Amino acid sequence: MTKRTGIQLLKALFSAQLSGLVDFLTSFLLANVCHLYYVASTFLGALTGGVFNCCLNYRWVFRAAGCSKALVAIKYAMVWAGSIFFNTYGTYLLTEVMMRTAWAASLSAYGATNLFLLPKIIVALLVSLFWNFLLQRNFVYRNTAFDTFILLHCHHSK
Repeated sequence: MTKRTGIQLLKALFSAQLSGLVDFLTSFLLANVCHLYYVASTFLGALTGGVFNCCLNYRWVFRAAGCSKALVAIKYAMVWAGSIFFNTYGTYLLTEVMMRTAWAASLSAYGATNLFLLPKIIVALLVSLFWNFLLQRNFVYRNTAFDTFILLHCHHSK
């Protein structure tokens, strides 16, 4: 790994942490203050964190000023859709598996109501490293051959 890649990774991890904080706070508030189902709270938290992350990454992490904002937004949305899917359904599946354990059942018996947060943390870390960073670095915030495809498709659609 080059020094530049290492610095970029550290900045991306910091950006992901800030975005994750926005995500988690949104999820927590929606689940506990608005009493929204945890799956919907997880989805809306990921959505809010994603918008924050895209803006921060464009300017600070990947410094993509040479890339079209519209093309970055389209590619980010594609990667983000996968991220939301993995975060939402990964959290759901891991929570449901965890809820079937004696350990989680005993916590529930003592009034623990936010058991989905532990699976959410685990899933968020995995998705952040193995999906978001790799695709953002190599696809979203770079000019790629796919940009031409997008431009041609959008031009023919009009």
